[in-house]
Amino acid sequence: MSNEPRILVIDDEPPIRRLLRVGLTSQGYAVIEAPSGRTALDLLAREEVALAILDLGLPDIKGHDLLAQIRGLKPDLPVIVLSSRDDEAGKVEALDLGADDYVTKPFGMNELLARMRNALRHQLAVGGERPVFRAGDLSVDLVRRIVRVGEREVKLSPKEYDVLRLLVHHAGKVLTHAHLLREVWGTAADPQYLRVYVRQLRQKLEPEPERPRYILTETGVGYRMRAAD
Repeated sequence: MSNEPRILVIDDEPPIRRLLRVGLTSQGYAVIEAPSGRTALDLLAREEVALAILDLGLPDIKGHDLLAQIRGLKPDLPVIVLSSRDDEAGKVEALDLGADDYVTKPFGMNELLARMRNALRHQLAVGGERPVFRAGDLSVDLVRRIVRVGEREVKLSPKEYDVLRLLVHHAGKVLTHAHLLREVWGTAADPQYLRVYVRQLRQKLEPEPERPRYILTETGVGYRMRAAD
């Protein structure tokens, strides 16, 4: 039996499926194709896959409804969503429903491959959270709650640490504004709180806060912590 990671491509457009099949197989992945939501659910019930790529614009099942069903069937399966450039609300909804990441059409294969690697790394990290997170000069000891940049220890307020720990726990994955606010402050929190704390974290952690390399902005969607080294 092949050891190639199996990728489920869920898209009703043959040219997109062909593009993904050629690009992914050339990188050592095995590709299973589903031209509809019902086919995808049938395949997921029978097949083991490492990651799913989901187009939100399917003809038979609304993309977000299908994503919710996939999450019910395979809670830990990494899912990357394909979305149109102007569908910002759709991206946010997909991420809140449990998508790991999104790629905007038209997309480059290198960008998609990078997002896939991040999603697969994130899945492994969640399965066994490492006690120390490292990315570049940044290290976060999740057991002792010690944060360093290079050799310098950085003092954080409890709430700053809560925001950072949530981002670190999901490093490489986009977290929406709503998710961050809900997890750290509760549902009634003012979105301005998040902007203030992210700005404070960048001032303390980033070599150039105006050009962040660790806490990255996904415009109109949320924030992403750079994946661990």
